[in-house]
Amino acid sequence: MNKKMLLSSIVLAASLLSVTGQAQAEEKKLTLMLDWFVNPNHGPIVIAKQRGYFKDQGLEVEIQEPSDPSTPAKLVAAGNVDLAVSYQPNLTMDVAAGLPLIRAATLIATPLNTLTVLDNNTIDGIADLKGKKIGISVAGNEEAIVGTMLKTHGVKYEDVQIINIGWALSTSLASGKVDATWGGFRNFEANQLALEGIEAKAFFPEEHGVPVYDELVFVANANSYDKVAIQRFNKAIEQATIYIVNHPQTSWNEFVAYKPDTLNNELNELAWKATLTRFALRPSAVDLKRYDDYAQFMYDQKIISTLPKAKDYVPSFQ
Repeated sequence: MNKKMLLSSIVLAASLLSVTGQAQAEEKKLTLMLDWFVNPNHGPIVIAKQRGYFKDQGLEVEIQEPSDPSTPAKLVAAGNVDLAVSYQPNLTMDVAAGLPLIRAATLIATPLNTLTVLDNNTIDGIADLKGKKIGISVAGNEEAIVGTMLKTHGVKYEDVQIINIGWALSTSLASGKVDATWGGFRNFEANQLALEGIEAKAFFPEEHGVPVYDELVFVANANSYDKVAIQRFNKAIEQATIYIVNHPQTSWNEFVAYKPDTLNNELNELAWKATLTRFALRPSAVDLKRYDDYAQFMYDQKIISTLPKAKDYVPSFQ
């Protein structure tokens, strides 16, 4: 090899090392805390991780599960994690309370919560809940939401008895401890009851006076978020969502491979199928009026005492 060729080879090798080093330097690490343990609601996150979509975007995403489901958004606000899965209503409440949070993307684009009763001809409609017991899992905004649903059918909130039954929604309903439950997800609890041979029916808040909202969203710190990293994250989530919709069975198999001991069961498989149409096909896209309408509802119902504007906590990442 002559000197000219040797010099060219050295220059080329140096160039390749520089490009590789630059690519490695540009890889961004993100910590993402879920709202709860991994379940089908987190499908696009897991698939993006499993199929390398995050890596393709130059991201290394660490998925964490919370020990306390009330803390993820607070940890983001404190700067302890980069992103968290939260809920649109909770985000609005947190922002109204002064927490430095923004909405980064949407994961589940429709409400999931339901008011559920047994399908045994005892309660045919919401009006039949007058004088009945309604079980809830977490006390908070049930007076506003359940109260609104009841009001649309001529029932006062004071006409029902609210009982905190923790997370035993399905068992409490099945055993007759309560006549209805609020807070169960339409893609989970209904399937859980069905697997136990119990027929139930659900009333959806958005069909009974409550403004529609995004169930699950990603939140970031308003003071320190990395716009480029979030845009890359959203591209990976969108790619994963499209893959799930196009390949529901294959993606299910890849999803359960993430944690086969806990994910590979009949309930999760039913929930997976029930959630397919609810994933946000365009995670970055947002309807500011939807956020403002729901915030106004919360303000009118005295859930929040200040009224945040969507433009101030829902930036564009498109």
